[in-house]
Amino acid sequence: MAPPVVLYIRGRWPDFDTMPGIAVVGTRQATSYGVQVAGTIGAELEDVLVAARACGLMGLGGAGFPTSVKLAGLKSAAIDTLVINGAECEPYLTCDYRIMLEKTDLLLEGAELILRHMPGGRAVIGIENNKPKAIEKIKADAAAKGSKLEVLELKSRYPQGAEKVIVYEATGRVIPEGKLPSDVGVLVMNVGTVIKLAEYVKTGLPLTSRMVTVDGGAVAEPKNVWVPIGTKLEDIINFCGGYKGEPAEIILGGPMMGTSCRDDQTPISKTNNGLLVFNEKEAKMAAETACIRCGRCLRACPLSLSPAALDRAYHAEDVEALKALHVNLCMECGCCAYVCPAKRHLVVYNQLGKQMIKK
Repeated sequence: MAPPVVLYIRGRWPDFDTMPGIAVVGTRQATSYGVQVAGTIGAELEDVLVAARACGLMGLGGAGFPTSVKLAGLKSAAIDTLVINGAECEPYLTCDYRIMLEKTDLLLEGAELILRHMPGGRAVIGIENNKPKAIEKIKADAAAKGSKLEVLELKSRYPQGAEKVIVYEATGRVIPEGKLPSDVGVLVMNVGTVIKLAEYVKTGLPLTSRMVTVDGGAVAEPKNVWVPIGTKLEDIINFCGGYKGEPAEIILGGPMMGTSCRDDQTPISKTNNGLLVFNEKEAKMAAETACIRCGRCLRACPLSLSPAALDRAYHAEDVEALKALHVNLCMECGCCAYVCPAKRHLVVYNQLGKQMIKK
């Protein structure tokens, strides 16, 4: 099910011609072995699915779900709405904002490409209102080109970009526990994924690079950069002026849902939209203390779960209570842990609770 990986390299690797499925991208032209190039992609849905897989495309917002598999859901007439996720609600991250401004034409082309296989369907892009330039540009370009893409201005509030949240904001539909957006007639795609799909159909160039936000108190020159997939974090940081002081923690993704990285020798992957390097002050974790039952986590949870009760159920190893409290609905956004005055590791306990149910 996983899409192919296309590497960006320089020079000549012997015996490429004998290796099936290898795309050779030169400095002036693209030669393909087992991968489609521009002008060979047909108009049928199956052609688009083949193209998405050949491109090596997956969800670029972080989830990494294969795009060809997601688009295959269009074979069912039940999907009537395309929701393009341009919310980018995590702190620090601005790479989606940047590409919405730079590649608006491809965004509109990608939306129209998908709408052609969704008869009578609707396409809407959700963008937080702290990105006014993107909202204005997409509205203006869509009107000028007669695009059917609607622009939905979202309140700038985390976690607007979470799948369940943006589907509800755009359509009013609720995704049940254990279900996917397609089960409520919605196809959700990250803005970067839609843009790359259109770019591949137009040029035949597969996914070999992506835009990444490089930021944090230990980065000398924070910026958005185009990064070849597989580049070491160390090289990216050096491109951004190197370290400013001693780095205390490296995070791939955003500060709320990203993952801590052991060192800067790790390569960037297709799903890494952020590279954050924190100094000691930013990375310092407060000591965990006992729950004071203030209820802040309950009020902060966008899905109205009870994180404190889930915390107690996990530590009691009460599997039935975890199920009754719907731990599997938790999208691990981190709101509960962020507002907790006792600094409880509530997201971690929910993650462990999900694993406990599986055993």
